[in-house]
Amino acid sequence: MNAKLKDIAETIQNPELKDKVTTFLENPTFCLEGKVYSGPSFDRSPGGLKHHHTYVGGYVDHVVATWKIACALCDVVEQVYGGKVDRDLAAAGVLLHDIFKPVTYTVDGEGNFASSPLADKLDHISLATAELVRRDFPAELIHIVASHYGSYGSIKPRTVEALVVHLADNVDSQLNGQVLDAAWYLTRKATGEGLAKLNASEAFEIVRSKATEGWKGVEEAVERINQQRVVQKT
Repeated sequence: MNAKLKDIAETIQNPELKDKVTTFLENPTFCLEGKVYSGPSFDRSPGGLKHHHTYVGGYVDHVVATWKIACALCDVVEQVYGGKVDRDLAAAGVLLHDIFKPVTYTVDGEGNFASSPLADKLDHISLATAELVRRDFPAELIHIVASHYGSYGSIKPRTVEALVVHLADNVDSQLNGQVLDAAWYLTRKATGEGLAKLNASEAFEIVRSKATEGWKGVEEAVERINQQRVVQKT
């Protein structure tokens, strides 16, 4: 299992729930009509194809960021509003809410991601909900996963834990997606073409360079990024 995902799983205090979540994370496959679907590994998978975390490793970035935001929201609920949150359910929900996104992706020899044939028939929420039911997860956790799209999904969050996971997921998706979009725009404006396959670290560097050093800073940031990419390939 990815070490960062394992660290989140280790925060789950309920031993039975921790074991079920860990077992699922160690074997995130889906079986349908005798065929086993897996997709790219968590380490390589993007978190999305168009709007956010569209790069190699984006999936793990998204889960980790969503967990940190969820923790902050839990603190607000408990320390500001005097409410209660089941953090075990919140942690499990964050870890499992997108667990079958990789199953809906394919990757070619050049590292380009695309939608898989399975995704033409079932989305990642439908797949995860079905598998969580099959694996006999608690209804409260299944609800978190099924409702994490909020008003854009068929099931709305009905518990504090579901709302926390939905909001954390949405905030990180918006943060990452808008920074990637901004960086692509800035690189195109500064150099005449957008920089392909930007990851979050590169995108934040470009946006920061524009804010502190202007268009010249963007040009220099793009040059640094291209040089770093060449070094990483060798």
